[in-house]
Amino acid sequence: MTAGLPGSLLGPYPGLDVALVLVLVALAAAVVRLLRSDDDAGRVLAGDLVYFCVLGLIALLGVRVASTATFDLVLVGTLVGLLSSVSLARLLTRGRR
Repeated sequence: MTAGLPGSLLGPYPGLDVALVLVLVALAAAVVRLLRSDDDAGRVLAGDLVYFCVLGLIALLGVRVASTATFDLVLVGTLVGLLSSVSLARLLTRGRR
């Protein structure tokens, strides 16, 4: 593993740092949308985005620290998130297809 760029705040993988910042920006925008939304559909969409942004952060941090256990957590979290998205969509449509 390399020591990073000399004289820089970036770690050994600057692309990961950029990706972490971009996901954090998306997370902040989703939280603002979640708090300012007037309708239920907007809140559900923003809540899903917050959930999957957090999963993305966990995955990126797992790559950064080279932890294999985080990928199991992300896999289970993705499956749970998919099921919750489907159930919330079903709830919003009141069971109509």
